[in-house]
Amino acid sequence: MENEYNSSIEAALHHYKEGMGYFSEQMPDIAHKYHTFTEACFAEGVLSQKEKQLIALGISINAQDEYCIIYHVKGCLDQGASREEILETVAVTGAFGGGAALSQGVTLVEEAIQELSGDMFS
Repeated sequence: MENEYNSSIEAALHHYKEGMGYFSEQMPDIAHKYHTFTEACFAEGVLSQKEKQLIALGISINAQDEYCIIYHVKGCLDQGASREEILETVAVTGAFGGGAALSQGVTLVEEAIQELSGDMFS
């Protein structure tokens, strides 16, 4: 079956959602509890949803989890984070995680920002 997605970023998001759907069918109780927990964690609180997405992006970069990096770049953009806020998150993560973390920020994060926001100026 040919992939109908225009980018590797969109394809990765689809692949993740497809995998979570399959997991949810096989393990509905666990999946439901996981989703309930994460929804509560990302709900507006003392920290805004945008701040929580930026934190999650930094953790994802440090963990070198490509699916989560893409997912949380999208979350940052969906919550109104600017390119500068996202790149500052990359920089802080690089300060903590070194070159391995920074390499994800200057490659995958940048690609995701460009493809998900339509900003092809970098």
